[in-house]
Amino acid sequence: MRIGILTGGGDCPGLNSVIRALVLTGEKRHGYQFLGFRDGWKGPVDNLTMPLDGDTVRGQYDRGGTMLGTSRTNPLKDPALIDKIKANLKANKVDVLVVMGGDDTLGVATKLGELGIKVIGVPKTIDNDLSATDTTFGFDTAVSIATEAVDRLHTTARSHHRVLVVEVMGRHAGWIALHTGIAGGADYTMLPEQDTDLSDLCGAVNREFGPGRKNYALVVVSEGAKLARMKEQTVQDDSQDAFGHVKLGGIGAAVAKAIEQETGHETRSVVLGHTQRGGSPTAFDRVLSTRYGVFAAEMIHQGRYGQMAALQGGEIVAVPLASATEQTKTVGPEWLEVLKVLQA
Repeated sequence: MRIGILTGGGDCPGLNSVIRALVLTGEKRHGYQFLGFRDGWKGPVDNLTMPLDGDTVRGQYDRGGTMLGTSRTNPLKDPALIDKIKANLKANKVDVLVVMGGDDTLGVATKLGELGIKVIGVPKTIDNDLSATDTTFGFDTAVSIATEAVDRLHTTARSHHRVLVVEVMGRHAGWIALHTGIAGGADYTMLPEQDTDLSDLCGAVNREFGPGRKNYALVVVSEGAKLARMKEQTVQDDSQDAFGHVKLGGIGAAVAKAIEQETGHETRSVVLGHTQRGGSPTAFDRVLSTRYGVFAAEMIHQGRYGQMAALQGGEIVAVPLASATEQTKTVGPEWLEVLKVLQA
């Protein structure tokens, strides 16, 4: 049996660990052959391939990014592209296609499965916003990087008696901001799930400049968060990617400006950006992604097509691909209550 593999969407620490575990398990246990499709869905559309075997993937456990490359190509925009994918899979004698991605990439995989292509999904997103799985690999790495940055920024804010606003990733779900804010001891955390009242934010900032307090403040802001007075999320420009997403960014600077105007405290903003998804995965993500890769190989062996590997209650299980992308997993009210206590 010949297995195709592709990685789509944003790069993510742990992807190479999944590829490594999948190929080694498939080869050694079941005698499978593997073929990599390069640059996301662009690979099977344009027949961009690379060989994958035990020698190719060996030593990939700690490398960030994806050895296959990635893109945000959306073949659902044109029925002719779906026909090209089918033709190229057939020409390369690919029996099963393993797709690693977030909701957009897996959404395409779900559609292909409905059209009769044998597909298996592996969840990948640093945002941790796929509803069918407890945790996605890459999330722990992103939070660890962001928390380290916040720890370092505390020293600068303390030295200069400033307010520092740290913008992290998170379009519709604020999991990275939530965990970073808690782990990094932020004085206030802004999430996409709930608009922020400027007076509440500035009240939290002013408290830290009061008698007996630390005389500086640190705010963590998810890129998709808004102040209550804003009608829309802050975007870099009007352009959209192939899946119709605008490029978010700039909320940190906007919040910093508003805080300085309202409180008079010198305020700066820092955007962590792609730093959060770069570099080597944490030990947790290396282990989790390896578990996903091993399980994906067994899903192929068991013929569990149209399904996705998911972490639920500490166990890796198979769930329908459609359920993996039907709803965004967002920060719930119980976490918002935790933030209220910590920010009081």
